[in-house]
Amino acid sequence: MSSPSELQNKVQTLLAYLDQQIIGQPHLTQRMLIALLSDGHMLVEGPPGLAKTKAIKTLAELIEGNYHRIQFTPDLLPSDITGTEIYQQATGEFALQKGPIFHNLILADEINRAPAKVQSALLEAMAEEQVTVGKHTLPLDRLFMVMATQNPIEQEGTYPLPEAQLDRFMMHVKIDYPNSESEKRILDLVELEARDRNEPTPELLSQEELFSAREEILNLYLSEETKTYIVELVMATRQAEKYDEALSRAIEYGVSPRATVALSRAARTLAWLKGQDFVSPEEVQAVIHDVFRHRLLTSFEAEANGLTPDAIIDQLLKRVPVI
Repeated sequence: MSSPSELQNKVQTLLAYLDQQIIGQPHLTQRMLIALLSDGHMLVEGPPGLAKTKAIKTLAELIEGNYHRIQFTPDLLPSDITGTEIYQQATGEFALQKGPIFHNLILADEINRAPAKVQSALLEAMAEEQVTVGKHTLPLDRLFMVMATQNPIEQEGTYPLPEAQLDRFMMHVKIDYPNSESEKRILDLVELEARDRNEPTPELLSQEELFSAREEILNLYLSEETKTYIVELVMATRQAEKYDEALSRAIEYGVSPRATVALSRAARTLAWLKGQDFVSPEEVQAVIHDVFRHRLLTSFEAEANGLTPDAIIDQLLKRVPVI
């Protein structure tokens, strides 16, 4: 293992600051950086009051670029996100008014509160890195990331995300309540913030540094054996009968090829964050739940038996041998 680069040390400093501000959620803060460094989008799900919005906003404040929060509501229109053409009386022509999607970092807050038509307005942007408004098709900035939140408790007035859109999210991260020690630290932090005694903010990560980090991550060594292990895990979701007949009955549809790419990218990024110069099966196993859980469709039999996607992924990890 080589010594961490200056860029790796800077990113680790940002992660340490995030952990100081978002207490009791180290999994969330690490996954946010993994998604950012992997050029992916992230869906965060958890009960209210767990600082999901604050976590994403704090990350945005540490990155060079512009940030916008979109509050998803049942009356939101697609044009509220993408923009629209406005008639200019002075010229007698229509002019394009860009929507909030034309920012570097987008917080789609409570994304499941808007109907499918509005949710799908993000689809082209997330998949193609471009937006079509009327007759105009405009590219998005090179740095573009959607971080969406949803509340699993409130079901009234919510709309499930379509599978096609879920597949565009690199990771689906689930978080839960912090422990008692973390709750005490949260009280201390809130009191410090009320007295304007916040921790000094670290130096911003420039876009140039971010793109350099992505290049370093892509150049990280990934052996043929680890690549084969990733592919076997993916294929096991589609051909589970090779490993267990009961497991096969629990899976309605396996994960898509996007999952293969996302699993590889996420494992590379985690290895880079740990200061390694290679990717091992350990990193693959560490991120697979966040990459697979929203792409793996369970059967009615699995739901009836209380078998969740996470439980199925656990079984896959036990049955697919490490190459």
